[in-house]
Amino acid sequence: MMKKIEQFIEQNHMIENGDRIIAGISGGADSVCLLFVLLELQKIYDIEIIAVHVNHCIRGDAALEDEKFTVNLCDKHHIKCLVFRREVERIAKSRKQSVEEAGRDVRREAFFEALKEEKGTKIAMAHHQNDNAETFLMNLARGTGLKGLGGIRPVNGKVIRPLLCMTREQIEQFVKEKHCGWCTDETNSEQTYTRNKIRHSVLPVLEQQVNLHAVQHMNETMEQLRHIWSYMESQTKIAMESCVEQKEKGNLQIRKQNYEQLHEVIKSMVVKECLNQVAGEQRNLTAAHIDAVMQLMQKQCGRSRNLPYEVEAIRNYEGILLRRKKQNVDPMMESIALNIPGKTVIPQQNIIITCTLHEVDEIIMDEIPQKPYTKWFDYDIIKGNLTVRSRRAGDYIVIDKMGRTQKIKSYFVNEKIPAEHRNLIPLICDGEEVIWIVGYRMGNACQVVKTTKKILEITVMEEKENVRKD
Repeated sequence: MMKKIEQFIEQNHMIENGDRIIAGISGGADSVCLLFVLLELQKIYDIEIIAVHVNHCIRGDAALEDEKFTVNLCDKHHIKCLVFRREVERIAKSRKQSVEEAGRDVRREAFFEALKEEKGTKIAMAHHQNDNAETFLMNLARGTGLKGLGGIRPVNGKVIRPLLCMTREQIEQFVKEKHCGWCTDETNSEQTYTRNKIRHSVLPVLEQQVNLHAVQHMNETMEQLRHIWSYMESQTKIAMESCVEQKEKGNLQIRKQNYEQLHEVIKSMVVKECLNQVAGEQRNLTAAHIDAVMQLMQKQCGRSRNLPYEVEAIRNYEGILLRRKKQNVDPMMESIALNIPGKTVIPQQNIIITCTLHEVDEIIMDEIPQKPYTKWFDYDIIKGNLTVRSRRAGDYIVIDKMGRTQKIKSYFVNEKIPAEHRNLIPLICDGEEVIWIVGYRMGNACQVVKTTKKILEITVMEEKENVRKD
């Protein structure tokens, strides 16, 4: 058995000289086996072992007996043992978790706390092939992706599982040969927990009535699936570099042109990874949400989908923009009257608008500026008081000398201005008529001509830097 474990450890690069290994020892057969395996490995590797026992404070005296057994076993073999007592039932209620889920989280928290305090390098856990088969069936029944079907990984970050190549039967036989005994947790025989139901009611049927080596075959399949998943992750990383662009505030733009060239499987993985990054969470992101984003790519521009964690997917000209709604909602700019002549500060946009009046005989008409953020207007034609604001329904701009008009909405669409930017574009307005879409174009209605007598010069500048945008 030890030779098989040694080969498994070497194959997965689990242990190296100088490691300080935090070992989870509950007192059960699996963890007792882990302790003896690590003791044997000290003959091969220069490693230190520190045991961690977590008392869930659920089984009263029985739990205390397990704790005592573990401490004595470790003392006998000169292994330092840290004991963590955690009231798991109370913690489960406060976290709104099942006792099973809370117990698992509490154990991991204790292991990582010990890792930090003891300056450890690895955490060794006693999962074996039967545990992995149970996990596989649980994930399969509940619904999971390919990654979940890969089961428990031999190495996951700092966590190593040296016994994942052994069955429960092999482990118990190994411990019996050591003549040290082990503790039996009576809750493991209860049918309350989902894992126990699979352990006692499903796996035995598969092994006894379908195939004696069912557990082994499931573990072999999981290993193949892990290799497939690893390959797909590498392909997804390459695809992300080609079709995903990082935007401001953590937004991500999926570019349609490159995205459409990907295989369907990689497309879904790209979308999933983008959602995970923008949301910062993935627990409530399902296949349905990924599918909704993928379908959105085939919709017309302007369509959107609301997703968990305040994420919004928006179909734009480039493809799909994923953003957090709370952080990225662009407020509408309220209407502000321009001081003519004078300066008008627009704090919301961080700009200053300067209006200057000129008599025609004071300037040369050939000097009409051709800059995007400085424009001249025929002041005599302007009907009312000019304002600056964001777009509104009904806004229009005069587009030619014949006086024909175009809706501002249509202009934005034709110019392919992203929907999320449209509220940020200042409009200089004379009522509903827009005389200047700042940074883009001015209307024809107020252009300076030979008969112009008074010219209004409008310049837009950044307030903080006090320099012209152009």
